[in-house]
Amino acid sequence: MLMDVSSELIHSLLPLFMVTVLGASAFAVGIIEGIAEATAMIIKVFSGYVSDRFRKRKLLVVLGYGIAALTKPMFPLATSLGWIVTARFVDRIGKGIRGAPRDALIADITPEDSRGAAYGLRQALDTVGAVAGPLLAIGAMIWLADNFRAVFWLATIPAFAAVALLIFGVREPKQVADGEAAGKPIALADIKRLPTRYWWIVAIAAVMTLARFSEAFLVLRAQSVGMAIAWVPLVMVLMSIVYALVSYPAGVLADRGRQGALLSAGLVALILADVVLAKAGSVDGVLAGTAVWGVHMGLTQGVLSALVAQTAPADLRGTAFGLFNLVSGVALLVASALAGWLWTAYGPMLTFYAGAAFTGLALLGLWLQPGQASKLHL
Repeated sequence: MLMDVSSELIHSLLPLFMVTVLGASAFAVGIIEGIAEATAMIIKVFSGYVSDRFRKRKLLVVLGYGIAALTKPMFPLATSLGWIVTARFVDRIGKGIRGAPRDALIADITPEDSRGAAYGLRQALDTVGAVAGPLLAIGAMIWLADNFRAVFWLATIPAFAAVALLIFGVREPKQVADGEAAGKPIALADIKRLPTRYWWIVAIAAVMTLARFSEAFLVLRAQSVGMAIAWVPLVMVLMSIVYALVSYPAGVLADRGRQGALLSAGLVALILADVVLAKAGSVDGVLAGTAVWGVHMGLTQGVLSALVAQTAPADLRGTAFGLFNLVSGVALLVASALAGWLWTAYGPMLTFYAGAAFTGLALLGLWLQPGQASKLHL
């Protein structure tokens, strides 16, 4: 939660900082955001493998959060897009290092029949930070007269507090740290033990990610309809509040066997959000579309994590989360680059209509796989 306060304080303003201060285009924003998020997801493959190999998940989590904290001062010091690219790249390396071990650690310490609720709660707490960060950004931008750099310095405080909390407040479960498999290398052949159902979850997530580009475009959409710069982070606040409210109930429903229905509803919500955002001609329209976008996130993200944990063997959970995020990362890079190009060439309307079309294909693919859908309790 603390790291999300720091990250979202910066990220809710970063697209505008790049466009209005550093002179970047929407295409450049899409490329930078796509590369950053894809980097995080790709690195999760290796961190997941290492956490399975040595069963020292906390060490990797602390390392990842520590790297992210050290990058925060780079944003207020940035004088060019090169600085931003470097800061975002290194920051996302930190996220990649911590992501899969953290998700695997949650599965290690949570009863099997409560994992949907656990991942939903994790998403909800993450999102509390994602609400607080943009709210702080709004207050600080008003207080500091739209001084982006001064606001970015505030983000360093919760970032380093998060690392301190991990070091002194989190304990590795003894049964995981001391497990007999801790010294056994994981071979490529072990990947074959991941079941077909796991790979189906990976495929669903990839197509879904391809249809949903970076949330940086929500921020740019708000500015495009005339929202004052100081208030633009309100878009991320609204999305995060809805995301948090939906995540935990969705996790509980997933534990009751409604995973397929939740994924279908999430895709329908994304189509609706894209259409509303494409047609939006006012701030109210953008806020309405953003709220529905938050519903989509809440219905799908925790559920997908719970399904990965459910379908992967216990000794391969870190690797399974890593591979899951690798595929999703590549899809996000493609989606964000495409969205940036469409925005620059044709404007925001076509960008969001394209997102709706890709989402419709994802939904059709889910419905046309009756055998797999039944395994998801559709």
